[in-house]
Amino acid sequence: MREFRDRVTGARVWQVTEGPAINHPSYFLQSSFFPGGREIFFTSYRTGSAQLFEASLDSGEARQITSGPAVHPFSAALHPGGETLVFTRGGGLWAIHRKSLIERLIAGHDGAQLGECSISRDGEWLTAAFKSGGQCGLVCGRFDGTGWHTILFPRTVIHPQFHPLEQEWIEFAGNPAPRMHRVKRDGSAMECLHEHGNDEFVVHETFLGATGDLVFTIWPRALCRMDWTTREIRTICEYNAWHISADRRGERVLCDTNHPDQGLQIIDVATGGRRQLCLSESSNRGSQWRESRYALAEDFARARQGAPNPLSWMEADSDTVYGPQWSHPHPSWSNDETKVAFASDRTGTAQVYIVEVN
Repeated sequence: MREFRDRVTGARVWQVTEGPAINHPSYFLQSSFFPGGREIFFTSYRTGSAQLFEASLDSGEARQITSGPAVHPFSAALHPGGETLVFTRGGGLWAIHRKSLIERLIAGHDGAQLGECSISRDGEWLTAAFKSGGQCGLVCGRFDGTGWHTILFPRTVIHPQFHPLEQEWIEFAGNPAPRMHRVKRDGSAMECLHEHGNDEFVVHETFLGATGDLVFTIWPRALCRMDWTTREIRTICEYNAWHISADRRGERVLCDTNHPDQGLQIIDVATGGRRQLCLSESSNRGSQWRESRYALAEDFARARQGAPNPLSWMEADSDTVYGPQWSHPHPSWSNDETKVAFASDRTGTAQVYIVEVN
């Protein structure tokens, strides 16, 4: 690994990966750190397809975890047991033990394409976004492989997440507007949490730690909080917070920024005050982030020369209206919240970085 000081804040930064292949941490909704904070997992294309690796922050040594067909590059989540990674590959949801490398198919869905997955706090339940032909929605079931079923939704689903306190609830995003929805894991009580149009660019919603409330961005002007029970929305601060990650107590929100890029920031939820953690120096691609509305069909057609809208913009492997996603930092906390993992293509290729939180 290469250690250096951020040229603006002086924070200690480590470049964990190098080389000509794309490397990036897990998505901003998941921590990329194993228990103890001395090893991380990440996605790398160094073998020719997206596979999961782990790296020691002490030695810098990297070790391949998955092999075979490509994994969904932003799907990996660590089971609460601390030794098993859950991820999606094609139409299957898989588990692999990081030490033994024993892999298990938890649930397979023929003909489907699965996206990001989420694990309930107790580790019993899993969910993932899916698309199969003209159908979209969620799959949900137990970690032991039982009780799997589909929950249909009329539009593309992304970012499913279990409520941290009420584990019978799943929050998910409908793409595009209206964005925020919730449903019980048995498929009942589905509802939209906030009705809005295409001109209110709600993105990157997640849970505000142990408060159980939601925090989200109205791009590019505000970071907001929604009461899970009353649905009351209030503005935390007016700022171009982009991808967001709350700390465990819900007191701080970590974010990256774009247009303008002011690096990684930590926002105090109570006051709206913020401080810069470090620069990301990522290219932050995607034409739609210059706008304040969701992309329309003509935006996709113009950017992708008529290619169909994929399951999620995270799967784009070239410049599109929302990506490529590996060009975005997607910062996330370590378990003890003393470090932050993020991606940066400052060297010309996306690599994994760690910054110390002082």
